[in-house]
Amino acid sequence: MTYEEITKNSSIRTYIEEADRSLLALGYTEHSFAHVTTVATRVEYILKTLGADERSIELGKIAGYLHDIGNLVNRVDHSQSGAIMAFRLLDKMGFDPKEIALITTAIGNHDEGTGVPVNSIAAALIIADKSDVRRTRVRNRDISTFDIHDRVNYSVTKTDLSIDPEKKEILLRLSINTEICPITDYFEIFLGRMLLCRKAAEKLGLCFRLTINNQRLM
Repeated sequence: MTYEEITKNSSIRTYIEEADRSLLALGYTEHSFAHVTTVATRVEYILKTLGADERSIELGKIAGYLHDIGNLVNRVDHSQSGAIMAFRLLDKMGFDPKEIALITTAIGNHDEGTGVPVNSIAAALIIADKSDVRRTRVRNRDISTFDIHDRVNYSVTKTDLSIDPEKKEILLRLSINTEICPITDYFEIFLGRMLLCRKAAEKLGLCFRLTINNQRLM
């Protein structure tokens, strides 16, 4: 079973769509196909750059694609409910138990509330997910009613994630329009996520660096 087959599965696509619809009702940023495919692509980039084998990369991409389906159940503890949903789906598809274990472990550990980078796939998923900050995730079109999450995401005009294997660094570069959102607001809601990214990078043998408007902050 491949990542491509997972993305074409009608049941999985329905769960992703309905999970995002619930988040839309709650006023959250976009968590649909644009987000999960971005995360899957970044997981692939991280693992491939670090020399992971092809199957591990494939499993990482699958974890990235499935990581937010737990929002279908509830936003609270969505990583755990998502892991359970993924377990049932993958088991039903005939995945090897070892592969199911790797994917569900990564999904169950991707959120900053309870997540721990227990293996390389989980670590790559954490960084890929938490680095997806961008204007197009904001669905509220009335700037006057933006909450802090809307302001932070809308203020980001450019995002770049890169790895320097020689320096053993993974660098997240953000460009932020500070007229929309001061940098302090970014840290108010993202500090916990960035600290988890640092732990994830350490699991991968890297140092996590963050620059905003060309100023190094981590």
